[in-house]
This record gives sequence, C-alpha cells and structure tokens, in this order.
Amino acid sequence: MAEIDLKVQDEGVTDETERRPEIPEVLSILPLRDSVIYPMLIAPLSVGRPPSVQLIDDTVSSNNRIIGVIAQKDPTVDFPKFSDVYGFGCAVIIRTLVKLPDAVRLIVQGVVRFRIVEAVQEEPYLRARIELVEEQPIDPKQTDEVEALRRTVSELFERCISLSPQLPDELRSLTQAVHEPNVMGDLITAHMPFAVEDKQQILETIDIRDRLRMLVELLGREARVLELSSKVQSEVNTELSKSQRDYYLREQLRAIQRELGDGDDREEELEELRARIDAAQMPEDALKEVNRELDRLRRMSPGAPEYTVARTYIDWMVSLPWAISTEDILDLPRVRKVLDADHYGLEKVKERILEFLAVRKFKKEGTIRQPILCFVGPPGVGKTSLGRSIAHAMGRKFLRIALGGMRDEAEIRGHRRTYIGAMPGQVVQGLRRVSSNNPVFMLDEVDKLGTDFRGDPSSALLEVLDPEQNNSFRDHYIDAPFDLSRVFFITTANVLDTVPPPLRDRMEVIELGGYTEEEKVEIARRHLVPKQMREHGLDRKQMQWSRAALRHLVRFYTREAGVRNLEREIAAVCRKVTRMFAEGRTEGVSTTPECVEQLLGSPRFLRDEIAERTLKPGVAVGIVWTPVGGEIVFVESAAMPGSGSLVLTGQLGDVMKESARAALSYLRTHAREYEVDPEAFVKSDIHVHVPAGAIPKDGPSAGVTLLTALTSLMTGKKINDRLAMTGEVTLSGDVLPVGGIKEKVLAAHRAGIRTVVLPEQNRKDYLEEIPADIREKLDTRFVRTADEVLAAAFEKPARNGKHKSKVVKKKRKRTQRAR
Repeated sequence: MAEIDLKVQDEGVTDETERRPEIPEVLSILPLRDSVIYPMLIAPLSVGRPPSVQLIDDTVSSNNRIIGVIAQKDPTVDFPKFSDVYGFGCAVIIRTLVKLPDAVRLIVQGVVRFRIVEAVQEEPYLRARIELVEEQPIDPKQTDEVEALRRTVSELFERCISLSPQLPDELRSLTQAVHEPNVMGDLITAHMPFAVEDKQQILETIDIRDRLRMLVELLGREARVLELSSKVQSEVNTELSKSQRDYYLREQLRAIQRELGDGDDREEELEELRARIDAAQMPEDALKEVNRELDRLRRMSPGAPEYTVARTYIDWMVSLPWAISTEDILDLPRVRKVLDADHYGLEKVKERILEFLAVRKFKKEGTIRQPILCFVGPPGVGKTSLGRSIAHAMGRKFLRIALGGMRDEAEIRGHRRTYIGAMPGQVVQGLRRVSSNNPVFMLDEVDKLGTDFRGDPSSALLEVLDPEQNNSFRDHYIDAPFDLSRVFFITTANVLDTVPPPLRDRMEVIELGGYTEEEKVEIARRHLVPKQMREHGLDRKQMQWSRAALRHLVRFYTREAGVRNLEREIAAVCRKVTRMFAEGRTEGVSTTPECVEQLLGSPRFLRDEIAERTLKPGVAVGIVWTPVGGEIVFVESAAMPGSGSLVLTGQLGDVMKESARAALSYLRTHAREYEVDPEAFVKSDIHVHVPAGAIPKDGPSAGVTLLTALTSLMTGKKINDRLAMTGEVTLSGDVLPVGGIKEKVLAAHRAGIRTVVLPEQNRKDYLEEIPADIREKLDTRFVRTADEVLAAAFEKPARNGKHKSKVVKKKRKRTQRAR
C-alpha cells in the first residue's frame, strides 16, 4: 500500500524554538480520545473520523498548520459536539502528515494553552473562538517553594521509572535536560499513565505552584501503587512453587486486597458457607459430613482440583430442604371440591386421599406414614394429571420424574463423588428443585424401567418406596441419610406385569379403568372442550358444543379407554372452526353430530361392530383386556378331514394355546353329554384362528370362548347373537375369575353386546366397577362351570329379548344330571 509523506514547511521561520508561531483567533478543534497534549510536547496522532480528516485537509490546503486539540469527556462518542469536549485545550503545530488509506498520521507539537470562548461551528467539524492562556511568571516570594516542588517532582518521577517496567530508563534524562518547572511538569504528566481527568486538570491549572503540587500528589500515589505492586510480586514469588505458577495472578490479587484492607473474598465465601450450613438445620450425620468437607475446603488452595468438588458438594448439602416443608390443607370439603373440579369420576382415588387427610387431621401426635400409591390403568385416563391435582388439593408442591427407559441405578441413587462430574440422583435433585421435604412426588411409568450393565433402577426404588426404610435414604453423592418419609409418593403404570414383585408389594395399587361413554362426554364437556377452545382462541359466542355432538365423537370417532384421542378430535374440530373465522365467517358455529361429520369426514368406527359379523357355527365372541383398554375378539374354528390334530393360528401365546388344548380336551371328555360324536375328533383336524393375526394375544381369559367356539363347531349350533364372554376354564369344567372386568365390560357395551357371560367370582368386581346405567343395559350371566357357559351361549332368548328363567333352570338341571 502506497504511503504519502507530506512535509509542511514554515515559511520565514528559521528557529521554531525561539519564536512562537502566530495563533489565529478562531481555531479548528480536533477532539482526542484518551489523550491530552501539552505545550512543547511532540506527539503522534492518528486521525480516522471523517470530520477530523476533513479538518486536517482543510487546514493543510489553507497553508495553515495551527489547530486546537481538546480531550473528549467520553471517548465512546464518535461525533463529539462542544458539550462532549473539555473547555481547555492546547494549540498545536502540525510537523509531519502522512496519509494512509484508512487514516491520517500526524506528528504535532504543542504550542500554548487556550480556553474556548465561543463556539463558531459544529459541522462538519468543530471551530471555536479561543483565548490563549499564557504561562504566569513565578512570584519571587515563591521561587524557593517552586524549586522544592520541582525537585520533588523529579525524584518521584525517577522512582516511578525505576519501579515501573512500562516506563523506559531513557526518560530519566528529561528531568536533567529540562529545568523550567512548567515545561518539566507538563512533559512528566504527558508520559505518566494518569487518568485523562487528572491530565486535563493539570492542563487547566495555570498557577505553576498549584500545578506542581497537584503533580506531586499524583506522582506520590503512583509511586505508592508501584511499590505495593513490587512488594506483592516479591511476596508471591517467595510462596509460589513450580506447580503453583499457573495461579500467580490470583495470588497477586489476594495480596493487593490484603494491603488495601478490602478483605479476602475467599474468607468471606467460607464464612457465608458456614452461615448457610448453620441455617440449613441438618441432622447430625449430615452436619458432621458437611463440616468435614468445609474443613478440607479451608485448608485447600482454590486452584487445587479437589476444591471445586468440595465446594459443589457443600452447595448441594446446604440447598437441600432438610427442614423446609409446606403445611397440608386439612379442610376436607375444600379438598374434595378441588379434586372434583379437576377430575370427573375416579372415586377410589379421591376417597383414598380424603382418608389420608382425615387421619392427618385427627392424629395430633406421632409420625403419620405417607401413602405410596400406584395408579394402574390404560393411557389417557388421567393418571399423571391426577397426581398434580392431588398436590394442588393438599397444598403441597408437585414433582414428577419420568422413569420410562431409565436403565442406570445412579439415576435414583446418584454417583459417588470419586467420579468426575458426579451428581445426586433424581430423587435428591427433585427435592432441591421444589425446596420442600414433603412434596407430592410422582414416579411416572414405573412399569417401563429397564435393566442393563449399569444396574437395576427398580431395585434402587425398593428403599425409596419402603416406608420402613426411606426415613434414612442415603444417596451415593450426598453420603448422608435424608428423610423421605414425609414425601407423598405416587407411581403410575399401564400394566403391573413388568413391575418386579418386591417393588409391587411396597405400593398400594389403585386401578383406574377406562371411562364409560357418559363419563367421556362429561369429561369432554367440563375439561376438554373449554381447554381446546382457549387454545384455539374461541369463545362461547363463536362456538357451542352440544352433548349429542360430543357423544357422536365418542361413539364413532374414538375407540379407547382414556380420552386422549377424544381430545385430539375435539382439537381438530376447533381448528377447522377457527379457520372458518379466519376466512371471514362472522356467525357462531353450533356443533351438532351432522356438523362433526361435515368437519371430520365419515365416522371411523361403526357403533354396532357385532352386526357386521355373521355368526356361524364355530364362531364365538370373547372379551379381552389390553394395555389401552378392553377389546372384543372373534374366535373362529373349522373342522376338516384329518387325523385329529389341533392347529392354532393368530399369533397366540403359550398360555392361550394351552387354554385351547384344555378346552378341546374337556369337550372330548364330555362329548356324549353335548351330543357330539367322539369319532369326529379322531377323523377330523380342528383349526382354531383368532383374527387380527398381526397382534400378539395371550392369557387364560379366552378359555370359555375357545370352549364355546369348539362346541358350536362340533354340534353345528350357532351361539346366541350379541353375546360375549370371558373366563378361564379348567379340565374339570370350572370357570375361574379373570382380571380387567371393567375394561372388558365397557368394550362389550361399546361394541353392541347385550349379553355378557362372566365368572361368578367376578360378580363383586362387576357390581363395584361397572356404573349402574351400563349394568341396566346388559344381561349379565355369572357362571361357575362350563355347563353353565354353554347353557347361556346356546339358550334361545324370548321374544322380548330377555332369557326365560325356566329355560335356564331346565338347562342347568339337565347338565347337572349329565355330570
């Protein structure tokens, strides 16, 4: 890059040190950042701001080398005005000018002080009318004092040079070559690293004695700071070893603070930790452990690798809620009102919570054992939201952690502090987040815990969920007992099969079955519809839902135990209505069944599922339980010439295959009683198939259905229409109880079943769990033996649709005689 070196000569002046150039009355003003120029000082300047470059160009083009320089008050201002610069400056003469592509380099020499009298212009650059400030002659009476001040300044300046590595030794010649007090004072000030405000004050001080006094004070303070810095460096160098040199700056800062009397931050930090430890109200074991770590921390250097580990541990200990708890709300009617407002139905859970609070209210002394509940039910029935509602009703804080997919035991118990990056487990971390030792703690999806080489989290939960042990739960990181007995633990699961028996034994299982149609409609009306309307920006004037529309959604667009899909369908309707208003609609929308079909399309499910299938001999209808609710299944059987083998298809599990073999063996044993030719079993192969072959099926509850299908096949009789059954059958013909009665009966009702055959021992479950309105619509038969099952399956109903009791009695008597 080419440089232009422009030398400007002063015409008619031969000795510039002897004669001062003429200073114009109006000067162009060049603002300076972090710099103050004094008379007689030669200094380099770099000019880059466009107004300043134009000022230099105009000055040079007018063959004038005199400009005024003034320091800015705020160096961050890019385009300063007169209000942004000081009132005193120095007139300078430009000695050398070099133009570069990005800036202009100047070498200037100070001539004389001046003060601004009047602002002439601010654009494009500053110009002002000035008044020169001449040096005042020294009063003869003050000559000795001025000389003494000059010598003091000289000595302090030399001391600063000897102590500061930033001041070169060549500056010592300045005090020897310059004897004028005013010139020497200005030049020393210019070379010292004083603040701009201090340098400006020196410039504005006219009286030489006052100026030297001020300079003595500034130099004295700088010399003291340099001496202290040297002393600090000396002290630190004697203490540092080779392994500690990396911490030199930190030690130097500490030494400076000690000398200045500002105190030691580390000591203040340790004292703050001590105060927090005293305020935490820890038990004795925890207090002993944290005091031991604090003593180690006092003896440890802040640069030591273990310092951060110990400091983090103490922070965890003092932040845990050892003695912080919330007060339970013991107003039972209010709690009941809150629970009813948040959730519809779920009476078992609500009664259990009210019973606990009643004990809590009635028992004034002693420890009250917190319940450990396990909500088991299909997805979407409100298990997780119920936990949050319980916390709200009791006035406790709510905490939830998801256990699904967790495979590391350390997630529960924490890591030992010997590992890098160790942390407490999720239990301790959660208590710290809520800052309470008695929250409602929900462990979500406990049935989906995993196991691998890192341990078994479900085994770690045994201590957490055991009321006899969790009062001294010991996290690996904390390494001190923490009382979990005041925590209200709630776990959730879809199935209990995958929960280890020891863990299941520690929990009070409450089953949350699927919702009935009326319950879903009521839940949608109270909770889902208002929620979705709020989320979509709709109000009641814009959209109104009828019960018929909600019932239509439940019947024909969802087939589930919970209400998640129902909420999605409601959201879909709300989105389409919102779009109508966004496109210009002004009238409100009244949601009817016809409107629902218009918005969502044809129904996804047919209400009368049974009517679609033509029941033939060899086909029976069973009811099964699945993790997402109940379902009906069709068991089909066929006979063909063969050697008496049994073929089972439909991806059946081992238990279900054994149930089919047991049913066939029972039928062959009692073939003559049911008017079946025994030779038919020998000459025929029997094929049993359960449709939906892609879905795995297992369990003993299809035993009576398999027996009925085989009996229908071998006798050629068709079973009664709209009849479904469930139950386990033994080789002796007994019908044993099964689980999931509520889900199965609700599924049968949804599918249009009118007659349900259940084991006698499930009568109590049926009466407790099935709503009265559903029971009134179903003809339920409770059976003890296979004979009663078959009698109910092949009994002909009366014209009014109800079974005649006489026919039942005759059938039962006949089967009993046959047995």
